[in-house]
Formats: sequence, C-alpha cells, structure tokens
Amino acid sequence: MTSTPRRLQAELASLTTEAFRPELSEIDQLPTLDIARLMNGEDAGVAAAVGVRLPQIAAAIDAIAERMARGGRLMYAGAGTAGRLGVLDASECPPTFNTDPAQVVGLIAGGPEAMVTSIEGAEDSEELARADLDALKVGADDTVVGISASGRTPYAIGAVEHARALGALTVGLACNEHSALAAAAEHGIEVVVGPELITGSTRLKAGTAQKLVLNMLSTITMIRLGKTYGNLMVDVRASNDKLRARSRRIVSLATGASDGEIEKALTESGGEVKNAILAILAGVDGPTAARLLEESGGHLRAALADAGT
Repeated sequence: MTSTPRRLQAELASLTTEAFRPELSEIDQLPTLDIARLMNGEDAGVAAAVGVRLPQIAAAIDAIAERMARGGRLMYAGAGTAGRLGVLDASECPPTFNTDPAQVVGLIAGGPEAMVTSIEGAEDSEELARADLDALKVGADDTVVGISASGRTPYAIGAVEHARALGALTVGLACNEHSALAAAAEHGIEVVVGPELITGSTRLKAGTAQKLVLNMLSTITMIRLGKTYGNLMVDVRASNDKLRARSRRIVSLATGASDGEIEKALTESGGEVKNAILAILAGVDGPTAARLLEESGGHLRAALADAGT
C-alpha cells in the first residue's frame, strides 16, 4: 500500500503549479537583470490566463452580489499565501467601500497568527475549516470562496463543502485544471498560469492570479451593490487626512461644486461622500439625501432619479 507521503508526492508531481522546468535549472547562475526579465516575462501572461476565465468570474460575481444585496456576507477561506490574499482583500473593503468589517471576511487556516507565521498542519484540516465557518454561523445568503493554488488544500475544500451543505453559495478558486476545489463548488474558477519560475513557489504567478481574481470578485460586487458612482469611490470611509482630502476631491469630480458648497454638504452629511453628492446634485438637505439613499438601497443613481435629477 502506498504511504501517505508517497501518495502526496505523486499528487504534487501531477499538478501544473508544481511542475519542474529544467530550462531554468541554472537560473541562480544568471545576472540579476536577466532573472528580473525572466520573472517579468512570466508575470506578463497572468492577466491573459485570468482573461480565459472571465465568464466564470462574472457569473460568480452576479451570484455573490445577489446574495449580498439581501444582507449576505462574502467570506474567503484559504491556507498560506491563498489565505493571506483572502484576508488582505477582505481587510481592504471597509476603507474602500465603507463596508462593515463583518460583511467581507477572510479566514486563514490557523487563524490570525498564520498571517505572519507558518502554522504547521492547519491547511490539512477540513475540521478546522468547518469550525471556523460554524463560528460565523454561515447561512443561505452568504458566499464562501475557497482559495488554493493547487486546488487540493483540505482546509479550502472543507470550507467549500461545509458551506455548500449549509446552503451558502460557494466559489472554488484554483490554479490547476480538474481540481477538487473547483469540483466541490457551485462556481469553479481555475486560472491556469503554468509552472512557476521557482518550482512550487505558488506565491508567484499563482498568487498574482488569485489576487487579480479576488480584486474582481470584491470590486465588481461592490459596483453592483452601488458602492461606486461611475468609477468614483463614493462610499470611501474618510478615516484619516488623506482620505478626507480624497472625499472632497470625489465630491468635486462628481458635482463640479465650489469648495464652499462641498464643505457645507460634507458637514451636513456627517462626512458621507455619497450623501454630499446627492445633496448638491439634487439640491436637497442632508437628511433628505440620507432618506433618498436609504429608499434606493444605497444606489446613488437611483436616488438621483427618485429626486428628479
């Protein structure tokens, strides 16, 4: 009977992301600039690999947005680099789109400590994934995105399988074809970027591909939810001087109003950019702008239409 280590070795040998490239076996002997050129050339093909999967990505986004519009949450689950990328994407949503920190959540095998320290064995535990999801009380309006370059990480697969059993929407993001992760999910997204420059170092092309897809999942979902006005971040949270300056600039770009009008509108709206834009464009006061936005589900264009603008 084949031992577990040998079986795992055979599995890894069959994965595109783990393939050895003999033509690069002397890369360590090259000048630094040549290695940089090689890496840059490798990275140039990542966007094209993502492009092949755009229909699957778009279908997943529409399904995620539909559930989030009903109050559902978006959750990422992964181990190692994949988990860290999910946590990173989730952590950027509150300052960018003014989401509640509980609305987009990143789960990494081993917990927060695993962001900076390798937690041995955590990625191999499907039970840990189930426990992490149960702690969040996953429901039918939620979405769980399992992330794994290999597409075989037990933590990511366990999260997707458990979430699907609970009735949640599931997405499996992998970098190998015919992956167990994509097969376990309702929406499988397999971005095949090929073997890495450094054999098996999937923080490279695979990590870049995952980051690009996660950017799309969160950003376009937020666009669908009305978190932008055109390409302006009208739900930005002005939590520091830079973001307060950005808020004023966004209101200016959206309205063309004078500095005085912008300051007045932002003050009346409590610093809410979307409300200030509506107040200026529709000629209403702060409370009226807030009411119109609430009635439109936070969609600025719909609120402007309701105001007859």
